[in-house]
Amino acid sequence: MNKFSERLKELRLELGLTQEQLAKECKMPKSTIQHWEANLRIPNIEGVIVLADFFKVSIDYLVGRED
Repeated sequence: MNKFSERLKELRLELGLTQEQLAKECKMPKSTIQHWEANLRIPNIEGVIVLADFFKVSIDYLVGRED
């Protein structure tokens, strides 16, 4: 798993959200969250921005460039 996949799942679980709940909150399909967490797909920049804003973290943190 790459850092993005790990961080996404970690942040989601910290809030006690299911993949479906996160997808609904971020207005994206559940399959998108599933694919990102399973490291099957790489998110586009818009998706990264939406998640960073939702979790209130920096993009660099979300993609593993900083701790």
